[in-house]
Amino acid sequence: MTDVTERAPRPVRLGPKSVAVLLLTGAVGVVAFGWPLLADAESGLAHAKDAPWLFAVLLPLLVAVVVATISESGMDAKAVAMLGVLAAVGAALRPLGAGTAGLEPMFFLMVLSGRVLGPGFGFVLGSVTMFASALLTGGVGPWMPFQMLSMGWFTMGAGLLPGPDRLRGRAELAMLAVYGCVAAFAYGTVMNLQGWVILTELGSGISFVPGDPLHENLVRFLAYCAATSLGWDLGRAVLTVVLTLALGPTLLKALRRATRRAAFDARAAFGEPEKQPEGTAPGSS
Repeated sequence: MTDVTERAPRPVRLGPKSVAVLLLTGAVGVVAFGWPLLADAESGLAHAKDAPWLFAVLLPLLVAVVVATISESGMDAKAVAMLGVLAAVGAALRPLGAGTAGLEPMFFLMVLSGRVLGPGFGFVLGSVTMFASALLTGGVGPWMPFQMLSMGWFTMGAGLLPGPDRLRGRAELAMLAVYGCVAAFAYGTVMNLQGWVILTELGSGISFVPGDPLHENLVRFLAYCAATSLGWDLGRAVLTVVLTLALGPTLLKALRRATRRAAFDARAAFGEPEKQPEGTAPGSS
């Protein structure tokens, strides 16, 4: 019988190549989200124009993450199958609450999946899930690459929390609930930044002003978040906490059991065939 405290193997382990590609992808994302705050008034600020270029850069980088992890950790068909199943479930969960006070149940699944399966798998899972859900709901637009990147960060962060060999039981659930709450607000804030810089008909106290000092624009941005999306982000955070505490123990156990049974760390070994005694037909007992 397998000890429930045994640490389940992770289907994607981070090696030097994977870390380098994740850092590169993160740098592209930071620049894509934040460059309007540092640009001057004559630079033509509109994410609607630069998003297709980001999408063209982001997808090859995501593929590079997968290729790097395959070459370093031997990501096999079982890991790809788990990625497909979890992404499909996450994509199906998103429409259940989208458009209703920020109630998006997919976020708690991403937290728990990232926790069990690790940061490398989590980043790819979050990005692929958001891509699949956008196709499912018809939410394809200039915001989609930003959503993919933000959800990848969201899920990866859960995999970077202190290891399951240090925290278990109620302490682990409390940590995941706190992370889910904070990360839900962070996700909403980052996505607000993507849309805020292209909205020009807002009040003077919350509008983005190209070329203004960074601290003045940040004050307006915080006012914009409080006025427009705080309630939405609060609904997302509360639902994530409630579902994590209510369903977390069961789902964590199921994910860890599936990961152990998949034996991602196992490697095929070939030995010499067993010799049959003389005078015995092959396959006879």
